[in-house]
Amino acid sequence: MSSVWAACLAACLGGLDGPTIAVGVAKVDITPDYPVRLHGYNSRQGPAVGVQQRLFAKALAIGTDAEGASVLISLDNLGVTNAIGTEIGVRLARVGMKREHLAITASHTHSAPCLKGVAPHIFGRDLPANEQAAIDRYTQELTDKLEKVALAALADRRAASLAWGQGRCEFAINRRVIRPDGTVAFGENGTGPVDHSVPVLIAKDDSDTPRAIVVGYACHCTTLDPKENVISGDWAGYAQEAIEKEFPSAIALTIIGCGADANPIGRTSLDKAKEHGASLAKEAARIVREGPLQPLRVAPDGRSRTIELPFDTLPTRDQLEKLKVAGGAPGHNASKMIERLDQSGALSPSLRYQVQTWRFGEDLVMVFLAGEVVVDYATRLKGELDARRIWVVAYANDAPCYVPSERVLREGGYEAAGAMVYYAHPTRLAPGVEDRIISAVRELVPTSFRVAP
Repeated sequence: MSSVWAACLAACLGGLDGPTIAVGVAKVDITPDYPVRLHGYNSRQGPAVGVQQRLFAKALAIGTDAEGASVLISLDNLGVTNAIGTEIGVRLARVGMKREHLAITASHTHSAPCLKGVAPHIFGRDLPANEQAAIDRYTQELTDKLEKVALAALADRRAASLAWGQGRCEFAINRRVIRPDGTVAFGENGTGPVDHSVPVLIAKDDSDTPRAIVVGYACHCTTLDPKENVISGDWAGYAQEAIEKEFPSAIALTIIGCGADANPIGRTSLDKAKEHGASLAKEAARIVREGPLQPLRVAPDGRSRTIELPFDTLPTRDQLEKLKVAGGAPGHNASKMIERLDQSGALSPSLRYQVQTWRFGEDLVMVFLAGEVVVDYATRLKGELDARRIWVVAYANDAPCYVPSERVLREGGYEAAGAMVYYAHPTRLAPGVEDRIISAVRELVPTSFRVAP
């Protein structure tokens, strides 16, 4: 950062009443202009056939270079890989940013293009070469655009007030139904827990006008009918549209909480996607206008840790051979596991998992968890840490797999085991992973945020 720019920014920061922080925001269109496969559903056949809603990547930059700037990126996609995050981190390091100060979150819309490495076995077969080439091309182009939007947000930094608050929205419902025989299925009448909180982060300029609005909600982004096979941001995209219509001066970012076991009510409907987006936007607007809001007095301090999550008992070659013969998505995954055995002689006993936190002094801690995280993690963290000062984000920085709690592992079902074949893993995670993740979060969060047992 040039000394002239730094001096101008310091002067601007001194011109506002109350606590001020350097904030920049930017967005870039990431809608492909060529045929590419959409992610999220095993049943999809062929590339997308149209664009129902354009997709965006948006970035919020917070803090000066001297403080250690942080960048939050929201992405209209099913997920983001550690490889993409690492590459963006390397590029932003050239302008002095630390990797732990970069958080990339995905909306988990099931109507966005496939990315290389995100649930790579979702279709249960190898794709034709031309379709895989389009996915690889889009992945590279997206990586470049994520760098572009992050740099644009950093360049846009100027004085702002920053605050956050929490509301409530109720279109998410737990989707896990326990049948009388003990098996688990998806349904509209799941009786499990759900997180209906709506955390909102607002940046305003010196005229009290919103410049950036970040909204969180814990729910799958799966309202639209997969048979339509069209590009869309789903309810998260419509929420962003509605917020930006309500506040034309602002850029809206939607990030997802621990909603891996929650679905929106009334699925497979465009009208419902718009309705859910509008209801979330309405609550966000209420919080912006009415509060209550907690001012954030300092830029965030980022910390990160990578841990190992062990797999349960690994399958033998004989077991994999039987799965391969049976076919389907499990058979395709088994064939890839056999290839790993042939190449390296063993299957990995664990997967790497990233936990990240952003601490805004004593006012707020944002916890970023990788993958499809079930609601129990938010519930537990809000019980062990001060729920008034914590924001739990999932689908962040990597897309390793579903992340089940101990309860979900005991109950079984798709989130506990069935989905692992789509994420190219040999088996489900072992009991104990919940404590490992929670312990990692507690090590990164200061004791001042803990509550008495």
